[in-house]
Amino acid sequence: MNMKTLTNTISLLVSLLFVVSCAEKKSKSKSELSAKASENIAYKGTASVTQGVAKTIAENIYSCERGRKTDVGEIVSTDGKKWTVPAETHYTDDSFPFATDLNNECEGKNYASSEEALSHFDASNIVEIDADGELYTAYVFADNYFEMYVNGVPVGKDKVPFTQFNSSVVKFKVQKPFTIAMKLVDWEEHLGVGCEANRGKSFHAGDGGMVAVIKNEKDETVAVTDENWKAQTFYTAPITHLSCVSEEGAYRYSKNCDTNGGQDGSNFYALHWELPDGWMKAGFDDGNWPNATTFTNRDIGVDNKPAYTNFTDIFDDRDHDAQFIWSTNVVLDNEVLVRYTVK
Repeated sequence: MNMKTLTNTISLLVSLLFVVSCAEKKSKSKSELSAKASENIAYKGTASVTQGVAKTIAENIYSCERGRKTDVGEIVSTDGKKWTVPAETHYTDDSFPFATDLNNECEGKNYASSEEALSHFDASNIVEIDADGELYTAYVFADNYFEMYVNGVPVGKDKVPFTQFNSSVVKFKVQKPFTIAMKLVDWEEHLGVGCEANRGKSFHAGDGGMVAVIKNEKDETVAVTDENWKAQTFYTAPITHLSCVSEEGAYRYSKNCDTNGGQDGSNFYALHWELPDGWMKAGFDDGNWPNATTFTNRDIGVDNKPAYTNFTDIFDDRDHDAQFIWSTNVVLDNEVLVRYTVK
């Protein structure tokens, strides 16, 4: 073979390799698009869908030694809507009052009993809804964050959005009947995918849970969290395959979804629903919302948390044992609204 023939042969082989390579890339691209299209076709629900990690828009809205970062993010769904993650809250809104500490390691409020905590309560923090109303006290432990309304009036928000775990006291004056409405948020380290670094995984699904007890001026229990509360989810993540979720009327299920997480969350999906107008008001119709799902202390993992264990005389009272509540999935549901009317 002469030099000219050899050169022509090499050029032909290079050209063939280039064509094959392009065909493979094109085929792969079509395959990826087909997979994404299949995912979108598989999802038949009412939520807006996002994929991957959100853009951080606020860093560390609260800092605590040995606490996780409390960032806030923003992400756009496939239908063009913009979502705040893990939730749109009033944490930085001064007009929404903070709850008083029942126990707060972040700020050195390591109270050993409710009596000790209440001895530090400032009466100016009582929220007056009805001037001639009765005084009520709510004791709350939330994993991780809560905002509480009574008859649509803000009465208290959590001081610690993420960790260390804390518990709170809220006092308010109101006439019966009155409606308690709460926004509950399971904060996230990886914004937009409901994940945190844990148990050897960079993207491990977190979990939530909230327990509350409400007492009157005579120290009588008038309400505890249980299955009679209403609970609806508005943000679910991480979702690895959209086909795992389902809806039945107002019920939003993710019980068949994988909760294992992984080392990379860039392909994880999230589902978002818009909050209904007036959800915190007494007259809001929550009749089609699911009843709250209850969870044990072991389910939530509070047996080693002083913010809970120092106050089991309140939360685990033999005659009025409060249950941890959430929506149907305490692991994947990250923003939940709950409601209950005290009659």
